[in-house]
Amino acid sequence: MSTWALRAAMVPVWRRVRAYFAPVDRDTGTPAIFDPGKHGAFFLENPPVPWLSLGAIVNFRRSSGTEIGVLRAGIHGAPVSQYRAGLDARVEFEFCEWGKLQMALAGGSDHMNVLAPDPSADAAPSGGTPIPAVPSLPGSTAIEIVVGVGVVDGFAVGELVAVDKDYQQEMGYVGTGIAAAYVGDPAKVNHDADYIRRITFNVGRVAQKTVNSLMLAQPLLGGPPLAGAGVQGVVSFVDREGGSFFQEWSALFVVEEESGGRACFYYPRLTSSAAQAGGGDGSASEGSAEIASSLSSLTLRASFLALPYVDGNDSQTVMCYRSYFPAASAAVY
Repeated sequence: MSTWALRAAMVPVWRRVRAYFAPVDRDTGTPAIFDPGKHGAFFLENPPVPWLSLGAIVNFRRSSGTEIGVLRAGIHGAPVSQYRAGLDARVEFEFCEWGKLQMALAGGSDHMNVLAPDPSADAAPSGGTPIPAVPSLPGSTAIEIVVGVGVVDGFAVGELVAVDKDYQQEMGYVGTGIAAAYVGDPAKVNHDADYIRRITFNVGRVAQKTVNSLMLAQPLLGGPPLAGAGVQGVVSFVDREGGSFFQEWSALFVVEEESGGRACFYYPRLTSSAAQAGGGDGSASEGSAEIASSLSSLTLRASFLALPYVDGNDSQTVMCYRSYFPAASAAVY
């Protein structure tokens, strides 16, 4: 093989960047791990557990505000060493696809399911009093929700459903499998038994029904329903400008290779609503991408601040990892 061919393979050529997210354990601060030795060459349409594909993104931009300090000594004040201080790393981009998780990450705060309303309920911006939940019965899994003969007729194929337990005045992070909100004072959520189902990530679309079960198109993100969980219809999603809760997720951005190698950017911990380069506090906003003349798609702008992670190999404090997987037969340098 010619020297030119070896060096040509060192040029990454790409069409798009793909985004993958995985939940952080909010109680312990433990992130999802991307190990380039184990996960680096995964099939992009089938990411390794627990990573979730959120589709293609545009206008991907990484920036660093980390300060570099200089230690000086001697009568001339000559520099003798450097050090890093005020670690700061940020990521901005736009989701091309709209979904519950994309909206939650772009909005930054708690993200709500608008539960199917009771026709007699008063109107409310995030949904009023809903139709009561029905119990999820034993035998339910992340993709099959057993509700019982007859009860299953209350749900339609194609309908969205939220599956989670009743709120019982607990404090702290709530939501099965994935922290969806934080309750500091139960009185502030008005002792609403449906509150957890309003904010849970355990939402799925009914693909088909059996005589007693709802079969979902995709497994529930938070896993199988807990004992005593309820099921309610969902008519839409809503996020809000403001709120005290901050999303925190692990993130992986993959430059999808057309030729050359694959580049991956792994952030162990990203929190939403960091300051944007263009101004503002990173709260919910939208952009547009032209598809054809007079036809554009609406994008979800997202902005994140990286939080620190201590690397177990050498105890260094890290904000982001950049990995590169060279193309076959490429030169090393």
